[in-house]
Amino acid sequence: MRYLPLTDSDREEIRNFLEIKETKELFSDIPRDKAYYPLEHIPPAVPEDELIKTFKAIARKNKFPDYLSFLGGGAYNHFIPEVVNHLSQKGEFLTPYTPYQPEVSQGSLQAMFEYQTMMCMLTGMDVANASLYDGGTAAAEGALLALRKGRKKNTILVARNLHYEYIEIIETYIRHLEEYQIDYVDFDKETGKVNLEDLDKKICKECAGFLFQSPNFFGVVEDSKKISDILHGKGAYSVQVVVEAMSLPLLAPPGETDVDIVVGEAQSFGLPLSYGGPYLGFMAVKKDFIRRMPGRLVGETVDVDGNRGYVLTLSTREQHIKREKATSNICTNQAWCALRAGMYLSTMGKTGLMKISKTNHLNTAYFVKEIAGFDHVNIKHKNNFFNEVVLEVKHMPVDDFIDKLEKKGILVGVPLKWFFKDKAYASAVLINFTELHKKPDIDSLISAIGELQ
Repeated sequence: MRYLPLTDSDREEIRNFLEIKETKELFSDIPRDKAYYPLEHIPPAVPEDELIKTFKAIARKNKFPDYLSFLGGGAYNHFIPEVVNHLSQKGEFLTPYTPYQPEVSQGSLQAMFEYQTMMCMLTGMDVANASLYDGGTAAAEGALLALRKGRKKNTILVARNLHYEYIEIIETYIRHLEEYQIDYVDFDKETGKVNLEDLDKKICKECAGFLFQSPNFFGVVEDSKKISDILHGKGAYSVQVVVEAMSLPLLAPPGETDVDIVVGEAQSFGLPLSYGGPYLGFMAVKKDFIRRMPGRLVGETVDVDGNRGYVLTLSTREQHIKREKATSNICTNQAWCALRAGMYLSTMGKTGLMKISKTNHLNTAYFVKEIAGFDHVNIKHKNNFFNEVVLEVKHMPVDDFIDKLEKKGILVGVPLKWFFKDKAYASAVLINFTELHKKPDIDSLISAIGELQ
């Protein structure tokens, strides 16, 4: 399909037909103060070489590459092999639509199938889809899946130490579903973990399941087995949210801790930070949940000649089944994100993934050990961390602490007062370490913090 822009005469003809003088009259139902903003600030047209020069000048104002960043909190900066960028940019991967016709979409379908297989291996679950929009919406879909599977149960429990933005998304999803409601489970301020006594108390006969994050928002690894045992003992489902997918190669797979549903964010597997997206939500479940699971599911079969082939199976999208029975609205663009993740996982392999995951943890452990020598800061939750820790600032306001380090070229972390009103986190910063942080980088951070005594 060619794109032919309208000429001035074309526009004039359309306006005459519609009996309007100006195009902006088409938007007259929008309040004046919010419609058709003035365009006078847009500069006049320039030659292509001048335009490129202008954009390069603008790009030079972005000083991010000059900073040493330890930001995390749901978006993680990992190394991406160039082969992933190269292969995923090929036109046949960027342009394909939903593979409704499997006979002409075997390449796309096999790529999705391989991605599903690797996610099952990482999570220890029976089935994975391909895929969801991002971690936050995947968490919301996990809550709805538990409620659908719970049949007449109408309450979902959510941990207070789940990523705050994920909680907001879950609330948005459920707010106008009158048949469902949310209750919250507290966490222990000392350990940063889910308060198991509060969990046991909150589970009622109307509770379908419990969403908890591990590693949680403070970077602390939860006891998924204990949580699952408590839930199953009272007839509720265990839903684990994994925001940092790079933890999966190192930690016990959720499937081995009796978790029923695993959802989360797979941005760490080959997707750049990109100012917030597009990211990659994933879901993996026990086989009992397969018929109620949203998203695409690719299955392996054979054709009439006995040759191996791939098809979309158990499709739950409104285009495939009766609209009122649909559990999914996942669209085409997500396949490309899953494709990149599949390429990344295939390139790294089991050994490479384990090495990267261990490096993430060891870098964090090195920082925790070295920072212990300072009196003006403190690690709040010292045990069971993966690659994020909470640093308490004792001697100055946390904003001043962050600003002073930024002036030294260091983005130290995410202030937790953005998310928690509790005084216990008013002076705390969430700091992240990945394999891209080398020892000199971590030493620079430690030295800079030491200079602020």
